[in-house]
Amino acid sequence: MPQVIRHIDAIAREKQRNVLFVIFHEHLGDDIDWKELPIRKTIIDWLDKHNMQWECCGHYASENMMCSYRGQIYIDVPFDESNPEYQKLRDFLEHPDGTMRYAGMKFCYDTLDHAMENSHHDAPGFWENWAENF
Repeated sequence: MPQVIRHIDAIAREKQRNVLFVIFHEHLGDDIDWKELPIRKTIIDWLDKHNMQWECCGHYASENMMCSYRGQIYIDVPFDESNPEYQKLRDFLEHPDGTMRYAGMKFCYDTLDHAMENSHHDAPGFWENWAENF
């Protein structure tokens, strides 16, 4: 079933806060299907088990290039070191020294300030007009 996958910066602007997301294998080859990545399934299963909301998300939007979806996941937990949900998520994904606990993934965040650089993308018809001139 087709679905709309929002860019991570659009999610940050909607939430009006910094956002957390996970990316998988930046160098996925054509022969690797992101839907079949064991670590992606492990993370989704863990998020579901801990009742943490998530959704598929695209990379930071760009007017200069288009990127296909690579399995990225936005996680609806505020990036706040004092938040118990954040601490639980961080401890699942990272070692105490901040390195990734699992190979093939990166735990990331985007700031609202960075996302606001693309706020003009939210204007009605922006992407339709952009596509006509691509």
